[in-house]
Formats: sequence, C-alpha cells, structure tokens
Amino acid sequence: MNRAFVPLLKSMFVAILAVSSATQVAHASDAKPAPKADPAKGEALYSNGDASRNITACVACHGAAGNSTIAQNPRLAGQFDSYISKQLHDFKTPQRNNPVMTAIAKALNDDDIRNIAAYLDKQEPKQGAAKNKDTVEFGKKIYRAGIGEKNVPACAGCHGASGNGIPAQFPRLAGQHQDYTVAQLTSFRAGGRKNSAQMTTISKRLSDDEMQAVADYVAGLK
Repeated sequence: MNRAFVPLLKSMFVAILAVSSATQVAHASDAKPAPKADPAKGEALYSNGDASRNITACVACHGAAGNSTIAQNPRLAGQFDSYISKQLHDFKTPQRNNPVMTAIAKALNDDDIRNIAAYLDKQEPKQGAAKNKDTVEFGKKIYRAGIGEKNVPACAGCHGASGNGIPAQFPRLAGQHQDYTVAQLTSFRAGGRKNSAQMTTISKRLSDDEMQAVADYVAGLK
C-alpha cells in the first residue's frame, strides 16, 4: 500500500466512527421514556375492574386498598411498585402460573400494570399477627440468622430486619398472611413457581415446620 494514503485512511476511519457514534446518540435521544404511572387510574381499575375488557376488580380478592382479609390471597398494600409490576408480567408466562392471576394479568396492558402497581405502592399496610406464638422464636431465629447447617441464609439479609424489603430488588414481607407465605415457599420448592432461582434453592432446604415458623414470624412484622 502507498504510505501516502495511510494518513488519509486513518482520517476516513475516524470520521466514520464519529458519524456512527453520533447516529447512535441521536437514536438514543429519540427513545421515548416510559409513560408516568397514574395511581388514580390504578385505583379505579383495582376497585372497579373494567367489564368492557373482562378485567375483574382486584379488590374482590386482595381487599380494600390492598389489605387482603383472605389468608390465601396476599396483602399488597405498601408493596413496591416494581415488584408488583414484575409479578403481573410473570403471571403472563410459565414462570408463575396461576389459573386466576394468569387470566387477569393477560387482560392487563403495560399501562394498567404500571398504574395498579403505583396505586398499591402508596397504600398503608395493616398490621398482621402470628397464628402460632409457640413457633415465633423459631421463626425469628431462621429469619434473622438462617440455618447454618442447612446452608439457609438469613431472610433478613434480603428482605430487611423488619421485613420491609429493598425497592426494585426484594419484596416487602412484613404482615403478609402466613398461609400465603407458606404456599409460595412450597410452590418454589416444588417447582410450580419459577421466577426466582434464589428462592427455589432456599426453599428446597426448608422443612414444612421451618416454612411455617418463618411465615408466622413474618406475619407479625411491621
């Protein structure tokens, strides 16, 4: 190659890179941000549903303002909007299959999910209580310290000492119904719920009594 052309080629290469980078930046700036959530619309959909789209009112199962009184249905008041959104999207996939929630989730669009999650995130959770006080101390020990000999980590490490979780990472557990918590741990262990590899691993190391004890302890947290 003629050495006289080398500087010219280098200049052309740099110019091409500059144009490419500028184009990428322009495209990135053209990307539209996600629509802002509207809690008021979320409340309306949560409380009344939408018959025209075959969407059932959430309040029927999850209670007023997300404070479920049915032990098998989770309390959602005060739960992180990011977590609720993820679960509703997961219900649309085999990762979390539930005949009732799968049908409902599939009827919701992204805006619906965003709005409902934003509404529930702002609600005040009611205080729960342990059912079996004889196992609360056992559950407390598991929650705070784990079970070393079974390689079970402390629940508090991810969900917080008071069960309030970590936004966008780990859900709030404080005050959750015992029956619901046990059902989820059991589902993780059996492979019915597949949307957390971490919880699947941990649940397989827990006995039924250990699950029940930690669920009782969590129910009393606030």
